[in-house]
Amino acid sequence: MPSVLQLTLFLLASGVAGVLIFRYFGLPPILGYLAAGVLIEPHALGLASDSEAVKYLAEFGVVFLMFSIGLEFNIHKLRSMRKIVFGLGASQVILTIALTIPIGLMIAWIYPMTWQAAFALGGALSMSSTAIVTKILSDRMELETEQGRNVIGILLFQDLAVIFLLILIPSLVQSGKDLVEDIAFALVKISLALVLIFYIGQNIMSRWFKFVAGYRSQELFMLNLLLIVLGMSALTEHFGLSMALGAFLAGMLISETPYRHEVEDDIKPFRDVLLGLFFITIGMLLDPLVIYEQWFLVLLLFIFPLVFKFGVIAVLTRGFGGSPGISIRTGLCLAQAGEFGFVLLAQIDGLHLIDPAFSQAVLAAMLLSMLVAPFLIQYSDQIALRFASNEWLLQSLALTKVATKSVRNKDHVIICGFGRSGQALAKMLDQENISYLALDLDPDRIADAVAGGSYVVYGDATRENVLVAAGLSRAKALVISFADTPHSLKILHLVEHLKPGMTVLVRTRDDADLEKLQSAGATEVIPELIEGSLMLASHVLLIMGVSMRKVVRRVTDAREQRYGLLRGYFRGAEDDEVSANQSWHLHSIPVQEGAKAIGMTLSELALEEDGVHIQAVRRKSTNAEYIKLELDQNLVLQQGDIVVLSGSPESIDLAEARLL
Repeated sequence: MPSVLQLTLFLLASGVAGVLIFRYFGLPPILGYLAAGVLIEPHALGLASDSEAVKYLAEFGVVFLMFSIGLEFNIHKLRSMRKIVFGLGASQVILTIALTIPIGLMIAWIYPMTWQAAFALGGALSMSSTAIVTKILSDRMELETEQGRNVIGILLFQDLAVIFLLILIPSLVQSGKDLVEDIAFALVKISLALVLIFYIGQNIMSRWFKFVAGYRSQELFMLNLLLIVLGMSALTEHFGLSMALGAFLAGMLISETPYRHEVEDDIKPFRDVLLGLFFITIGMLLDPLVIYEQWFLVLLLFIFPLVFKFGVIAVLTRGFGGSPGISIRTGLCLAQAGEFGFVLLAQIDGLHLIDPAFSQAVLAAMLLSMLVAPFLIQYSDQIALRFASNEWLLQSLALTKVATKSVRNKDHVIICGFGRSGQALAKMLDQENISYLALDLDPDRIADAVAGGSYVVYGDATRENVLVAAGLSRAKALVISFADTPHSLKILHLVEHLKPGMTVLVRTRDDADLEKLQSAGATEVIPELIEGSLMLASHVLLIMGVSMRKVVRRVTDAREQRYGLLRGYFRGAEDDEVSANQSWHLHSIPVQEGAKAIGMTLSELALEEDGVHIQAVRRKSTNAEYIKLELDQNLVLQQGDIVVLSGSPESIDLAEARLL
């Protein structure tokens, strides 16, 4: 039998392989973890065996996930989304459980099942996959759309409800007075925990984090964070509650401090890796023979809950004022099973509430529903248009609103995204009496901006008909004000198709995708980091006495050369992780004795063919100091020269081989 370390390493290797394959096909990583677990589990290839230690380690994935969810639960967010979270979300969970109980009692004619078991299964069925849905909606830029806000609100309540269900379900095996007492005691414990959070813990946590952060040690900050998460988990486990509840409460505590965003970034690697391990162990629970031997039951448990849950969510969304199209999209996004459904099912198995064979069939059906979830979300628009009779009309009205705003505009500017950068640009255009039309997907932001006199409408700039309605054919320029390369490329391709040669300015965070955006049709790409560096350098030069004219010339030269003089920077050990996605590096190469480049001119070396640029050549002078030589294609390299190159790591490696 392999040791815990060997088994853990094997699980991690399987996870890497599964994620690579699924990411290659553009599918969520969570599906790769599940598939890897199904493949290596004891009943399939038998490459891994169950281990209590590994299962316990995998539980920490749920702990860190609940901690991350707790970070999202702050009073302000809950207040702004209270109607969706506590109205639509609560109705979905309660109605799903309530309707599952009589259905479960009907199943009891075939598989022995009590109402308590049906209640517990209803709780598991009411959960949807936060990991899958939020990732796909984020990639599709739909988190701020109406259906996106509905989905996030329902998911938030599901994540909150699972805490109560984890406490309540074990109490269901009790009966009569004991059951009522347990439920009442559970409510008292949760209420007490919330009181501690909002009235005592918040102040203590803020002061403690300020004290720790004062030492300016990333290592100390990380150790403190792990101590709080695991300490709260251990505390709730000690008092008979779940570890996940403790992590959730810790997240809520920290969400009310100024350190929330830094904590979220620091905890993400632990959460993602351990959650991946959790999903692998979930996949290992499935016996593929169950699908073969009970294929009809699995198919029934797969199709019926999917349709049932879609219907419940769609009807409730419609009842809360959503259009038919929005209701269908919301239902399709949340019809699948969720990660906490697996947690609840594992608890149900541990309490022996249902037959093990039936539990395996439920597990198989839940896994199948998660596998089809990406496809349901991907084709939700087409399905909504097919089955919502007035969806075409609503979309036409939305486009009409865009067209009405732009119909009088000529030589105007189209602003894609009305965040801080888009709003700053709009104010400048207003001051110069230049007309513009902004497209955004956040209804609240649009309402506030329109009330404030801004020309902004609801519209997805990645859709061809929206750009046409915004008057692209009459516009003088288009600005992509959000820093998202995949969506920027999509807009650029549409603009090139609709109006080739259109002036398009694109904002990006750094210079990593500069060439990619320029080749896609961007007239100018504005990297935030380099522009910030230019402004910083300009102020320093002015303070040091350099004339304004010379400073302006330096900045202008850098911009005219597509930031070529500033692109890239010399990496250090602390930059390895941060700059993993950077494609542009600087590297200094000494021309050593015996190097091939000695005696050759820059033109003869033709380093540009390797995809690099020569930023500088430095040579030792008579006083043993290095001086910077004027770059000339006829410059002959000598032994001891230092050549500074810029380019991708692969290009620099090729150029270095050519030099040496």
